[in-house]
Amino acid sequence: MGLTLDQVVAVSEDAVFRELDGEAVVLNLEAGVYYGLDSVGTAIWQAIEPRGTLRQAFDRIVADFEANPATVESDLIELAENLLDKGLWVRG
Repeated sequence: MGLTLDQVVAVSEDAVFRELDGEAVVLNLEAGVYYGLDSVGTAIWQAIEPRGTLRQAFDRIVADFEANPATVESDLIELAENLLDKGLWVRG
């Protein structure tokens, strides 16, 4: 089933997040893989951490970055799918 803004996600127990100058790196301890986040991705991560809905992140990005809501939703869903696929977030 596809993701929606009402999907609840949580940071995986295997994920370690470190922010540096507004951007971040997330490490999947189990897989040993790093994933970089730009400033928007970092804000999304922080809106979710440790657990939340994609709508929480959506609302924050639309407000903080004055971005087009349709673009934010599409990009957010894509990022969430990537983070879930890489084991950095889990559904829940």
